[in-house]
Amino acid sequence: MRPFRSIALLVAAVPALAFAQGAAPAQPPAAPGPDATAPASPSPAEPPERQRTERDAPAVPQSIPEAAPATPSAPAVTDEDAADGAPSSAQASATPPTDAPVLDTGEAPRTTDAQQQRLVNGAPLYNPNVNVHIVQKKRFADEGKHELVLYPAAVQVNGKFTNHVGTALNYVYHLQENFALQVGGQYNWYSDESNFNLELIDKVREQAQAASSLLLQWGAHAGVEVTPLYGKFAFFNNSLAQFSLVLSGGAGIGKTRHLIRPEVANEVDGQTYQVPARFGDTGNKFLGEVGGGFRVQFGEHYALRLEVRDLIYTARVDKVDGCNLADFEALEAARAANQPFDGLNLSGSCKVAKFDGVDPKTKKNYREDIILGRDLVAEPSSDVLNNVSFYAGFSVLF
Repeated sequence: MRPFRSIALLVAAVPALAFAQGAAPAQPPAAPGPDATAPASPSPAEPPERQRTERDAPAVPQSIPEAAPATPSAPAVTDEDAADGAPSSAQASATPPTDAPVLDTGEAPRTTDAQQQRLVNGAPLYNPNVNVHIVQKKRFADEGKHELVLYPAAVQVNGKFTNHVGTALNYVYHLQENFALQVGGQYNWYSDESNFNLELIDKVREQAQAASSLLLQWGAHAGVEVTPLYGKFAFFNNSLAQFSLVLSGGAGIGKTRHLIRPEVANEVDGQTYQVPARFGDTGNKFLGEVGGGFRVQFGEHYALRLEVRDLIYTARVDKVDGCNLADFEALEAARAANQPFDGLNLSGSCKVAKFDGVDPKTKKNYREDIILGRDLVAEPSSDVLNNVSFYAGFSVLF
């Protein structure tokens, strides 16, 4: 009877094995029982529990129960996997860097390279060749500092009847971060009539009014300086410079002069002498100053300055070398009569020596300049001149 019983068990187990292969995960085969002469080789995916159940099942089952739908779940790590050293799925995925950006918008990262996801100054560096700069505070504070500014060249840019080139020196005390007190002076080592005005004198014996062609020799002023805007910029990709917009204003005095006679050639006894131009002192005038420009600071103690300033001064000419119109009238009458100037009723400020005598080098008679000085003050006019100049210099902060 044992052969027939084994055949019946085999026939009954075939449908169960087919159902178990579709529903159960693969498991290693179990060892055959002692009572089975020809056991069926179970599927690798058949669990041991299913094999035990089928060995104990009746020979002819009445019905096969319907299996509940399998719920997907993560596969468990078996002892055999742990023994073989196979990495888990969490270990197999690439571990992101500690400073990688977290995307909360559902977008995939633009790169999966851990080096390119590195944060630079709080921002993702997707391109290693691009630096991300952020706005920082002002590197060097100005409050309480002293600044000595030298302008080697101050060139007039609006010269119509006059030309000026000079040197300026300023002292700035930064009372606050954006407010400072300043004291400055300027000396124009070149101040002369423009070529246009000299051409008028040479060709048509006319020139601009004295109030329009007054020359500024030197000036001194005091005022304030404000810094409403500042920032920084990068150069050579790894260096930063600090710049600021500066506005200044002040008031003071300036010394003026006017051209009496341009350079001429004097011929005496068949010999020609070159007589330099003759300028007359027109006194001190009220001087105002307004300007603006940029200061670029390199490091903590050095800076460059580029500014445009307008020196405003009054230009009423009523005296030349201290002599007024009445003085020139008396001097001209004495010159016409070939009389000495001693004993003339002149004002105390009139410098008679400027219009008397003969130059030993050029043989020029100074009495010929009396009529030219009188023409300057004969029709006094008032004007306000704007000497707009470009200033380029450097400063030291301490």
